[in-house]
Amino acid sequence: MKPAKSKGRKIVLVNQAANYLTIGLANAFSQRFSEVVLITGSVHAQGEELSPDIKVCRINRWHERPVVKKLGSFSLALCLIWLLLRTRYRKYEVLFVSIPPMAYLLGLLLPSRFSALIWDVYPDLLRIKGVKENHPVFRCWSALNRLSFRKAWRIFTISEGMAATLSQYVDRSRLIVEPIWSIFQDERRISAEQNSFVREHRLEGKFVVQYSGNIGVTHNVETLIDVAERLRGEDNILFQIIGRGPRQPQIKRMIHERNCGNLQLLPFQSDATFPQSLSAADLGVVILHESVSRGSVPSKAYNLMSLGIPSLYIAGINSELARYASEYGCARCFPAEDLEGIAEFIRKLAVDKTMQVDMQARAEEASRNFRRGNADRFVERYLMPMEGDQ
Repeated sequence: MKPAKSKGRKIVLVNQAANYLTIGLANAFSQRFSEVVLITGSVHAQGEELSPDIKVCRINRWHERPVVKKLGSFSLALCLIWLLLRTRYRKYEVLFVSIPPMAYLLGLLLPSRFSALIWDVYPDLLRIKGVKENHPVFRCWSALNRLSFRKAWRIFTISEGMAATLSQYVDRSRLIVEPIWSIFQDERRISAEQNSFVREHRLEGKFVVQYSGNIGVTHNVETLIDVAERLRGEDNILFQIIGRGPRQPQIKRMIHERNCGNLQLLPFQSDATFPQSLSAADLGVVILHESVSRGSVPSKAYNLMSLGIPSLYIAGINSELARYASEYGCARCFPAEDLEGIAEFIRKLAVDKTMQVDMQARAEEASRNFRRGNADRFVERYLMPMEGDQ
């Protein structure tokens, strides 16, 4: 039996680059609201299509690089979003989802009820760029966070660690923690015998250690190059770095300079190829800069769990990923400086079939906590009365 819709309630979701998570949320809201609008510059569907009942209002696309173009796309998007929310969607509830990362601050200028889903905590993330807490941008953004979160109707985040970080800006009792989910819901890992990606890249008989995803400032992908250097003599182990991002040219130069014959750098894979490329991994790698790893959990962690692939987390010892590794047993977590520990773990797992099977089973078990139903829980918790509601 479908849940009853809230009569007359209309909501706008804002995300300049809508992915499968935004689509899942929009579809879940459409089951409970009379009208759902998505303001976005692009819709990237993977595994779930956007419901035809949802109205899409197009703005400019997000550009990842160069930096000038990225900032320009953010600035234009903010202007367009503000204009739309002040005019066409003035009487709608608003949920800011992800990009631009500062969009939720527009809530201070809106007459309507607004909420925010925080995946990355700003300005804290700017520390990676060397921005100190006494910098004017950091101080101003922090002050605006406090004002914005005080006014917000609901504030969602995806992990307890991120909630702890956000609690410097808003009372912890006001934060709603709900984890996200995997692209893969019903899919199974594609066996090596049926995997064209394995054949194309001659991975038969290799233990593949694979990083697949964005190559950005929060991802210390060079750590994997350092580990590959340490394991040059292990002929059965092959490293792969697959993806795109602002630091890809730098990583390409490093691999060339160090002459890492046991490491492949491959381009970002298409949606059609992605299930095959990820299935080729015997060990999936998730890397986060220690300064942001406390609460952040990249979606690739859930994708690996869903396909039953053991994981190597390179993150801080107090990170949410470290907690996942300890709680679920489907991964091991190491700080980036522990190169010998990382190398020894890979060396051991590559030859220990019993350990591989155990971690695979634990990954599949863990994935049950991160299913598409989490999107429906977001909506349920959005609608659920909280202390202080008016």
